Amino acid sequence: MSENETADSENPASRFPVIRQITAGAIPGWLNAGWQDFRRGGRASLFYGACFAGAGWLIQAVFANAYVLFAGLTIALLLFGPFLALGLYDLSRRIERGESPELRLSIAAWRPNLANVGVFAALMVVVLLLWARASLIVFALFFDGGLPTFADVVRTVLTFEQADFAVAYFIVVIFFALFLFAISVVALPLMLDRRTDAVTATIASLVTFGYNPGPMLAWAACIVLLTALGFATLFIGLIVTMPLIGHATWHAYRDLVATSSEADEKARS
Repeated sequence: MSENETADSENPASRFPVIRQITAGAIPGWLNAGWQDFRRGGRASLFYGACFAGAGWLIQAVFANAYVLFAGLTIALLLFGPFLALGLYDLSRRIERGESPELRLSIAAWRPNLANVGVFAALMVVVLLLWARASLIVFALFFDGGLPTFADVVRTVLTFEQADFAVAYFIVVIFFALFLFAISVVALPLMLDRRTDAVTATIASLVTFGYNPGPMLAWAACIVLLTALGFATLFIGLIVTMPLIGHATWHAYRDLVATSSEADEKARS
C-alpha cells in the first residue's frame, strides 16, 4: 500500500482536527440555531432541561443549610453540564442530518465512545478537586476559626471587608473556570461526532480557545449569563436556558472545527 493510500484510509478519529478562527459575531448565530433546535427537539430537549432544573432543586433541598457544600455542588453541576448536555448534542446532530430527534437514542449517545468520555470525566474530577483544594487554602489563609459559611464569603466579597481575600478568591475561581472551559469547549462534541480520543479532543479544545481567545471569552460570558438567569428563577429557567446552551454549543463546534472532508481538501491544497 502506498503512503497516500495509507493517509486516505486513516480513521478520521485519529486525525487532529483543523480549527477555524471565528469572530464573536458568530455567537448570535449559534444561539439562534440552538433555539431552532430546541423547538424541533420538543419534549426531548425539555427533558434535559428538566434534568438540570431537577438537579438544582435536589441540591437546594438537601444542602439548604450547608451553604459551603451547596455552593461547591452547584459549581460541580455547572462543571459537569457538558456531560449532561451530550444528549442535547446528539439531538442537534440528528436534526442536522434530517433525522428525528429521539430522546431514547440521545440518552445512550455516550456509549459508542464510553472509554474516552470516562477518561475526560476523570480529568474534570481531578481539576474540580484541585479547585476545591485551592479554595480551601485561600479560606485558611484569610479566615481564622474554621471555614466560613457561604454567606460569610458573599458578604466579604461584596463589602470588600478583606480586599486581598476577594482578589485571591476571584483569581482562583477565574483561573479554574477558564481552564475547564478551555479544555471542554469542543471536546465532548468532538468525541461524540468523530469518536475522538480524550487526549486529542482535550488538546483540540485548548487549541480552539488559543486560536479564538476573544470569541471564546465572549461565549463563556454568554453561558454564564444564561446559567445565572436560570439560577435567578429558582432553577425554573434552566429548563430552557440549559438546552439552549447545549444546542448552541453544537453549532459552535460546527463553526470552530472543520469537517473531515474540509480538512482533506486543505491538506491537498
